Amino acid sequence: MNPVIENYEFLSDLMGQMRAAAAQGQWDHLMDLEMQCRQRVEIMKGADAQTVLVEEDTRKHKAALIRKMLADDAVIRSHTQSWMEQLQRVMHTTRQEQQVRRAYAGG
Repeated sequence: MNPVIENYEFLSDLMGQMRAAAAQGQWDHLMDLEMQCRQRVEIMKGADAQTVLVEEDTRKHKAALIRKMLADDAVIRSHTQSWMEQLQRVMHTTRQEQQVRRAYAGG
C-alpha cells in the first residue's frame, strides 16, 4: 500500500477512536489519542509534501479519508463542546456557593 495512504488510514483510525472516546466521555483517553494524532500529523507533513505525483485512485482514497476525518472531528467537537458547557455550569455553581459561604461567614 502507498505510504501516504497508510498514514492517512492510521490517522483516520485514530480519529475514529477519538470520536468514540468523546462519545463515551473518556476525556483522558481522548487527550492521549489527540497527542498521538498530533505526532502522526507531524510525521505526515514531511512525507505528504514529498509525494507530489499520485495516482487518481490514491488521490480519491486520500480525499475520502480526509472527509471522514473532518466528519469525525465535527462529532468530537460537538461532544467536547457539550462537556465544556457542562463544566462551565459546574464551575459557575461552585463560584456562587463560595460567594454565599464567604458572605455568611463574614457576617
